[in-house]
Amino acid sequence: MSDYKATLNLPKTGFAMKANLAQREPGMLKKWQDDNLYQQIRDARKGAEQFILHDGPPYANGDIHLGHSLNKILKDIIIKSKTMSGFDAPYVPGWDCHGLPIENQVEKKNGKAGVKLDFKSFRQKCRDYAARQVEGQKKEFIRLGVFGEWDNPYLTMNYQFEADIIRALGKIAENGHLHRGFKPVYWSVVGGSALAEAEVEYQNKTSFSIDVKYPVKDTAKLAEAMPELAGANNVSVVIWTTTPWTLPSSQAVSMHADLDYVAVQADEQVLILAEALHESVMARAGVENFEIIARCKGQALENLVLAHPFYDRDIPVILGDHVTTDAGTGCVHTAPDHGVDDFNVGKRYGLGTLNYLDDGGLYRDSVEVFAGQHVYKVDPVVVELLKEKDVLLCEEKIEHSYPHCWRTKTPLIFRATPQWFISMSQKGLRDDVKKAVDDVEWIPGWGRARIDSMLDSSPDWCISRQRTWGVPIALFVDKDSQELHPDTPRLIEEVAKRVEQEGMEAWFELDVAELLGEEAERYKKVTDTLDVWFDSGVTHHAVLKRRDYLRYPADLYLEGSDQHRGWFQSSLKTAMAINGEAPYKQVLTHGFTVDTNGHKMSKSLGNVIPPKEIIGELGADVLRLWVAATDFSGDMTVSKEIFKRTADSYRRIRNTARFLLSNLSGFDPAQHQVAMDEMLSLDRWALERTAELQKEIVAAYDAYSLHLIYQKLHNFCVVDLGGFYLDIIKDRQYTCKEDSLARRSAQTALYHIIEAMVRWLAPITSFTADELWQHIPGERQGSVFVQQWYELPVGVANSDMDNVFWQQVADVKTEVNKTLEAKRGEGVVGGSLQAEVILYCDEELAASLLRLANELRFVLITSAAEVKPLSEAPADAVETELAGLKILVKKSEYKKCERCWHFREDVGRIAEHETICGRCVENVTGEGEVREFA
Repeated sequence: MSDYKATLNLPKTGFAMKANLAQREPGMLKKWQDDNLYQQIRDARKGAEQFILHDGPPYANGDIHLGHSLNKILKDIIIKSKTMSGFDAPYVPGWDCHGLPIENQVEKKNGKAGVKLDFKSFRQKCRDYAARQVEGQKKEFIRLGVFGEWDNPYLTMNYQFEADIIRALGKIAENGHLHRGFKPVYWSVVGGSALAEAEVEYQNKTSFSIDVKYPVKDTAKLAEAMPELAGANNVSVVIWTTTPWTLPSSQAVSMHADLDYVAVQADEQVLILAEALHESVMARAGVENFEIIARCKGQALENLVLAHPFYDRDIPVILGDHVTTDAGTGCVHTAPDHGVDDFNVGKRYGLGTLNYLDDGGLYRDSVEVFAGQHVYKVDPVVVELLKEKDVLLCEEKIEHSYPHCWRTKTPLIFRATPQWFISMSQKGLRDDVKKAVDDVEWIPGWGRARIDSMLDSSPDWCISRQRTWGVPIALFVDKDSQELHPDTPRLIEEVAKRVEQEGMEAWFELDVAELLGEEAERYKKVTDTLDVWFDSGVTHHAVLKRRDYLRYPADLYLEGSDQHRGWFQSSLKTAMAINGEAPYKQVLTHGFTVDTNGHKMSKSLGNVIPPKEIIGELGADVLRLWVAATDFSGDMTVSKEIFKRTADSYRRIRNTARFLLSNLSGFDPAQHQVAMDEMLSLDRWALERTAELQKEIVAAYDAYSLHLIYQKLHNFCVVDLGGFYLDIIKDRQYTCKEDSLARRSAQTALYHIIEAMVRWLAPITSFTADELWQHIPGERQGSVFVQQWYELPVGVANSDMDNVFWQQVADVKTEVNKTLEAKRGEGVVGGSLQAEVILYCDEELAASLLRLANELRFVLITSAAEVKPLSEAPADAVETELAGLKILVKKSEYKKCERCWHFREDVGRIAEHETICGRCVENVTGEGEVREFA
């Protein structure tokens, strides 16, 4: 038998694309670093229009988790796609380095600052710890295949950055948005510091729910308001609270002037409360027999004197609009120390604060009964005292949403302390910020409503903290008046220059006389530190405006949806306070990673999947593909099974690319490319389909719709290529003469397709794209990552063999494949080439298919194919889902060609080639066959 296999054009390529991504990727990373690839990209785009995605800084503490990976990969995909679109898109990663978690870590090892370690040494320990954390996280981010200025990231603890934070504070003060005030703020008992709204998260907490009686002392005033109660005894106003620990600080009871209040006779006592709530109060108190004996408006009860439930203290009734009938009794116990509404209404009535709690949540020694007790443990003690005093109407336990510190995860309290605030009202900052929102594109659209709701309820921003590891509020205030020094702008710059050289320690070691001279006795340094949200919030000032190759405002901020209350908001407020302009043009939001039960991933729940584990098993490209494949506008479900399915999809895309390259063996695009108007019709269709898809993919990249890119690309590989085009051209590739038009036309199409496809893949599966790029034939100029989208050779009309025609052919092929598969199951035929098919078609479909003539069998991958009128279809012809088509399949009676595997009547007719068909003889010894369409 002759060895005809030597004459076949079988794939010959060194491109293996082995599946061991996890083992190969580190080597590729090293090469990128050795080649200084990031700088190559910068050089290639020098002078081009810029696209600036500004990095929101992760916190420098702990290993990265899937949320970090998701965020960094999304940013990397977008930046690489913008580079492909011709933009100069630098990426400067950053880290948030100050704050409580780092301080806590250092405390665990070294003890509290000022106790076992002096403050300067403690801050240095914090700096060293943060630096180690940054290095660890940096390696993990680089392992993801993320390109960036890793050798020069921004760190909020860099001396230059700390100086610029101080400058930003000075500019805000200069613009009139800074003030010092004494008011209730969220206070972390564990952290010993004030917090801002952005640092508060809500978790369920079980609390006492109690109704407490405040006995009426001023019976004469009561009789004026409710004449029916003249001479009545045992009358009380009832309040409801879930925070018994605030009762020692109770200074008033607030009512609403316009609400209706009633006196309810309940057994031997009279209870005053809002009419709208009296029945629900009686129900939870277990009082069955009661009646209303008097009514009045809240206005009539103003200044009524009550008794504190357990202290010898007069409690006035005051009026406030914050009182509602949503819950409780319509009478609100008021402690100006522990609530914003309480503080504000108390201020109108001349009520000050008592300051019963110290920074650690302990009642001060002067507090009667509760001295030395901790606020977390005192509630049961308060309740027992109320019982003892016979003023507890009822009690129960409830589970409700309660503010917690987002760092320590512990319950917060409201506590009135002197703090520094960025005022949202004194210079109209809130209105300016809300107007700026109009000029920003929020993606998805619901982000706009979310930021609006945050700003509508946004109080003054408390920016001062009572911590050790933080940028100082570098201000000088008058010891008597507490006013800022009138030369604050100059002093800020003087301090900032010192911090640039020595870090924040320059402030803590500064002798006031060094800058103020003779005024030093009059002024003092502020010792508070800044909220870390202020640090990250002014990155637009310390990064975008500091580095001359970036610009302000950024084109895009991209973070998780929780940052509407965090970084998006702090950046917007500081930018408006400093520059009067938003720091971003677009804000893109992604959701959170959740498990298959919808639970947020956390170590405590044991449902986390570390990125290292995924990368170690499947490779970073599979993780990157999962990010692109998932609609990140909502929460994203994660499981090992999902990653395995993603790996399957990755292999399908990779294997398609392998096939394209394998079939480019011996193809030199400089010599062998076929002009578009000379290519076979099917090949032109493949390029036109590729060009159409490229427009869709680039548009999806521009719209940040990455999951659509994945869907379109995967569908292209599975349906258009794998299920149709590549299947058809195999015969041409393997049986036509090496340099024939039929083969070179297909190779030309494959070459253009892989040139386009490698660029589509580069932003997403970066390692795979880089490997592909090395094996595409032809001269390669630089890395794939410095390229732009490929210019496909389109524009030559496909005459009547247009896209509509080929789609019709594809639909017919699908029905033929279904029928062949059924017949294979019945044992009628084996492979498709063992079959001969007759297509019984209506007139329109027949006219289309007859254009293919003899090439119809190559399209259908059968040994013979014939078109006949639908009216001639026999009873055993198979009905199809395609209107106007029936199919008859029969097993070929002819011999199999050893070379092309078709079963043909002329196999062996030529004596010298007794095992192959006439077509193969022509391809082996003659001029070669001629193809027109497929």
